[in-house]
Amino acid sequence: MTAKRHTVLDSPYGPLTLVATDGVLSNLYMVGQRHRPSDETFGDRDDSLFDEAADQLEAYFGGELKEFTLELSLRGTPFQCSVWDQLRRIPYGETRSYGDLADALGSPGASRAVGLANGKNPIGIIVPCHRVVGADGSLTGYGGGLDRKKRLLDFESGGALF
Repeated sequence: MTAKRHTVLDSPYGPLTLVATDGVLSNLYMVGQRHRPSDETFGDRDDSLFDEAADQLEAYFGGELKEFTLELSLRGTPFQCSVWDQLRRIPYGETRSYGDLADALGSPGASRAVGLANGKNPIGIIVPCHRVVGADGSLTGYGGGLDRKKRLLDFESGGALF
């Protein structure tokens, strides 16, 4: 049986709910996020488990951290996990298209499947699904909303956070 605990952190993008499964970060949810389960599934609140995640998120939002080094528990299908691994390889301040990710996975033409896996990313921001854009560079779906996606991309490219 898995033990879940959670905390809620303030951020420039609204409150972030972090969930740990068996002591390892397994989820990060924004308010109003698509695919966000009910709060009852997050376990008891336990802020003590999330010090390192809170420190790294604070450094990221402060413009001091470009790459997260947290231990993560990413649970999904093998294909989803391979997509999420590719997301973590997209450098800070850069974007890739769904097709680029499909090509990197050796599955040209699987951009739609990549998009579905991207949309199920359980640890937004830290696993930077916001860095994925349409083939023409347009902003496409984001579980946290296109406004947040635009703000995150603007922030990473040196734009103002507010």
